[in-house]
Amino acid sequence: MKYYLRLLLVFSLLSFLFSTSCQNKNSSQNVELASIELLRGEITLCGSGEFGEVNFSFYCNYETKETFDLALSLLHSFEYNEAEKAFVQVIDQDPGCPMAYWGVAMSIYHSLWFAPGQNDLIKGSNILKLAESLPQTDREREYLEAIGSYYNDWDKVDHKTRALRYEKMMEQIYLKNKDDTEAAIFYALALKSTADPNDKEYVNQKKAGQILESIFPDQPNHPGIAHYIIHNYDNPVLAHMALPTARRYADIAPSSAHAQHMPSHIFTRLGLWEESINSNIHSASAAQCYAEETELDGHWDEEVHAMDYLVYAYLQQGDNVRANQQYQYLQTIDKLVSLTGPYNFGAIPIRIALENKQWDKAAKLEQHPSNINWADYPWELALTHFARALGASHTGDIEAAEKEVPILRTLNQQLLQEGNTYMANQVLIQIKSSEAWLALAKGNKEEALTLMREAAEMEDLTDKHPKTPCEVLPARELLGDMLLELDNPDAALEAFEKDLKDHPNRFNGIYGAAIAANKMGETKKSSFYYTQLLSLVENSGSDRPEVIEAENYLSQNGSQFISMSQ
Repeated sequence: MKYYLRLLLVFSLLSFLFSTSCQNKNSSQNVELASIELLRGEITLCGSGEFGEVNFSFYCNYETKETFDLALSLLHSFEYNEAEKAFVQVIDQDPGCPMAYWGVAMSIYHSLWFAPGQNDLIKGSNILKLAESLPQTDREREYLEAIGSYYNDWDKVDHKTRALRYEKMMEQIYLKNKDDTEAAIFYALALKSTADPNDKEYVNQKKAGQILESIFPDQPNHPGIAHYIIHNYDNPVLAHMALPTARRYADIAPSSAHAQHMPSHIFTRLGLWEESINSNIHSASAAQCYAEETELDGHWDEEVHAMDYLVYAYLQQGDNVRANQQYQYLQTIDKLVSLTGPYNFGAIPIRIALENKQWDKAAKLEQHPSNINWADYPWELALTHFARALGASHTGDIEAAEKEVPILRTLNQQLLQEGNTYMANQVLIQIKSSEAWLALAKGNKEEALTLMREAAEMEDLTDKHPKTPCEVLPARELLGDMLLELDNPDAALEAFEKDLKDHPNRFNGIYGAAIAANKMGETKKSSFYYTQLLSLVENSGSDRPEVIEAENYLSQNGSQFISMSQ
């Protein structure tokens, strides 16, 4: 009723004041709308078409409510393109619905991934300008002003500052309207997007998690609540709190490739490899369906994102056969339709080589031929040069290793110039690790150990990016490897055990701990870790030499050493 009263009032006023000019104004608005390159077309819904349940009350044409709610559900599972198409359908049916314009602007702002490019910022600004001229309720105005605070002055103010502005405005909406579920949800997402990656207390994440958990019981099928709980608890300290939610999210939004994948972030944090594998098999399949249905000119990077997590899980089970099957399939892909960048595309072959300590192979890695201009992705490009540096140092090719370090330094500087301090720091950790193993190859043991410890301490202070299941090799695990080579098993065991707290059930971490304990003469502890290793590969049929070594050790020392509590 409020919608129709408002509409009647607006049209009466316009008719009285601008009886001849109203049509010209509407025509002008249509021209402006047509000039914006909005995504249009049929909404692609793979599988059952279920994306969860939302109920966002607003005063627009009731006939568009179902489409609006679908758009919002898609947005909450990061199905950004389809969300935009759905919001545009609402605009086309009801041009006077301001929240549909808000939805388009939100679909362009991928807050957890990267700053929108110039074209998207212009597009978002223009769509919000059109909404300014529309009648709005106070609530609608608040939402529009909040997202507008991110797009305003985008050419003068940096992304981080604008993201913080948006977070603060969403906080005001949330505090003012405690019964507004969507305000709470979007505020929680904003808290995650502005969280300091160096904050090991996880202040923003804990605050967001508490908000989301408080409203989840009343809306158990809301995709955004489940999704953002997982994102906020995607760290070593809080991951266990998200496990029940992780096991539910895929069922809430079964048609979303991202919803199928997202639980594996928590499964990975907790070392639950079989659950991660199942999650990402379904995610990759959903992503393939989407690419086929939309006739994408290439493979959707959501599929490759799932593949990287899948390969990582296979490797932790010692399953090189299935990991290499994924790599063989990857080699058939030469076009990537990228939303989050080609990190996973480049990481898969690197993981396989480094996790298996195939140093000759690592030293010769190249970027896979594709439509990707790797020069535009310095962080992703650094992965290959890091792997080559490690490979060359381990094989004694000092000259080759020395060529890789300056390249990494250049990429680090490029990221700093671009203002991407987080990724620059990740590359700096790779530089120190590379220099450490190069120093060891040259016989400079003290320098090597100092550098490797610095790299491990730096990595301890930062968290991994959600693009990746894990660093291609954790720095503290590399420190443990180096300490073993330097015949310091006590310190090596300490390094491995500390790393396993953040990366539980890592194949090489457990194996390294077993070796270190054995060298110390700690038979019970060594047996414990060898038993853990065999438990990891129980369902994979792994033939890695470490597995054979574990079987031989346990047969010689007795199988009674299964639990450290015995």
